[in-house]
Amino acid sequence: MFSKIRSLIFKFEPELAHDLAIKALKYNFIPPKKISYNKLIETKIFSKTIPNPIGLAAGFDKDAEVYNRIFDLGFGFAEIGTVTPLKQYGNEKPRVFRLEEDKALINRLGFNNSGSENVLSRIAKNTPKGLLGINIGPNKDSKDRLKDYLICFKKFHNFADYITINISSPNTENLRSFHNENELRELLKSINEEKKLLNSKVPLVVKISPDIHEKEVSIISDLLLKFDISAVIISNSTDTTRENLININKLEKGGLSGKPLEKKSNNLISKFYEILKGKVIIIGVGGVDSGKSAYEKILRGANLIQLYTGMVYQGPNIASKISEELINILEKEGIKNLSDIIGNQK
Repeated sequence: MFSKIRSLIFKFEPELAHDLAIKALKYNFIPPKKISYNKLIETKIFSKTIPNPIGLAAGFDKDAEVYNRIFDLGFGFAEIGTVTPLKQYGNEKPRVFRLEEDKALINRLGFNNSGSENVLSRIAKNTPKGLLGINIGPNKDSKDRLKDYLICFKKFHNFADYITINISSPNTENLRSFHNENELRELLKSINEEKKLLNSKVPLVVKISPDIHEKEVSIISDLLLKFDISAVIISNSTDTTRENLININKLEKGGLSGKPLEKKSNNLISKFYEILKGKVIIIGVGGVDSGKSAYEKILRGANLIQLYTGMVYQGPNIASKISEELINILEKEGIKNLSDIIGNQK
């Protein structure tokens, strides 16, 4: 069905098409997908059981408007945001670009969102009916970015199944400096101290860049373990990997997501899994658009999968499609549950 209307949708500017998709979900123009439960892909995470490991990444439901509808589409979990303490417009438009031939997007949105108070109000009024993560970050013009993370953590820790500390968007200037050992240590230490003060049990997740250097993998891994971080998201969009792209929009500034990111993301998942060995959950992101691509990330070491760009190109039923394909692969391989193959790449 979606393939028949995609050409019409793609006549709209990408950000407008996104806004229309949010409205279509909000007003029930997109019907729910019947969710079939299967023990093969049932996943236990953060002390909860979810029907499948396929999640919608942050960036789609930035303002917590449609997360319960996302669960209706067959996603096992959803992540909202990135949310900043104060409302902000983000970067100037146009700021989202399709690269159709490359099955990719480039965005330079810049954490556009309605602010923590508005998002908190929506979540308080609409109890999530599935596993919900809240992705937090600093305001663009903040004079104290560490303080911004703490403000958001304090507001959301009682409302999230996990909180993602986003240090990896390429569209907020110098945000990726938090990958530096000293800055990341100070950030994780401060949030952990706040967590203890609040007597909070919410799991912490860190979302990293795919563009880190080899030596940073072990440094970041050590800090994740030291500060009892529950999971790492590998990875955000990349501001490199443009040389083999076809579409003219490859020249646009911003973060590249989708199929061209897949190999880079998979290699990084393998490197982190080699060090972490299951002590920290890995959420794999980048180029997932099929059961096969999800399966590959799990073999590399991912416990969970997230996607966004894949939904742009394949439509709202992509989570159910991937789940079905994943079940078929597992049945064919004689595997009893996904957990049995995490990190089993040969």
